[in-house]
Amino acid sequence: MKKGFLFLIILVISVILASCSLTAIDRDTNTNTPSSGNSSEPNGDSTDSGDDRGQDSIDQKIDWDRIQAGDEEYIKSIIEERTAEVLTAISKYDFEKLSEAVHPEKGVRFSPYTWVDEGKDLVFSADEIRNMARDSGTYVWGNYDGSGDPIELSFRDYFARFVYDADFVNAEQTGYNKVLGQGNTINNSFEVYKDSIIVEYHFSGIDPKYEGMDWRSLRLVFEKAGDTWYLTGIIHDEWTI
Repeated sequence: MKKGFLFLIILVISVILASCSLTAIDRDTNTNTPSSGNSSEPNGDSTDSGDDRGQDSIDQKIDWDRIQAGDEEYIKSIIEERTAEVLTAISKYDFEKLSEAVHPEKGVRFSPYTWVDEGKDLVFSADEIRNMARDSGTYVWGNYDGSGDPIELSFRDYFARFVYDADFVNAEQTGYNKVLGQGNTINNSFEVYKDSIIVEYHFSGIDPKYEGMDWRSLRLVFEKAGDTWYLTGIIHDEWTI
């Protein structure tokens, strides 16, 4: 009788001790395992993702609405350094350096006047631009304003007449997605080059005796591919009949 009672007491004590142990284990488990909604500490995946994004995270900060709205100061902050490099290469006839800025897929289109003719304006790849220093061949670049005669020039001669025909490095004005020079010819550059930045270097006149009729503009068109702004268009503009 006594043995049976003693065995019953021992059994009850064992059950109580086991129950306490399970409760302690469950409490420790809940304390050490963060919930899926816990944002106090980043997990490994989110840290890696931040590192992998690199330039992409910067790209996401580009406000295309501000670009489309023509916010010049904002656009300038994005493209000023890039366009300065390209303009310097153009001014020095450094085709090797210029080729590095040419869009790897679209190449660069040359327009002798403000109307961009997608069917006739010549387009050159980066490799072709790189080799232009040794190219003495003649190309047909379009037609002269007024006479309508074909523009038959070598690359270097075209460059001198329809690209760097004024000291644009020291331009009187610079516009960022803003048209400065306006003549009789329609400017369709923003229709042709959508989602682009167009930097215009402008002189309101070269020789005072012409009273502004010898104004000049050079427009450099940039489009983004990956993390880089590439040159896709070089547009020359001047007074036309």
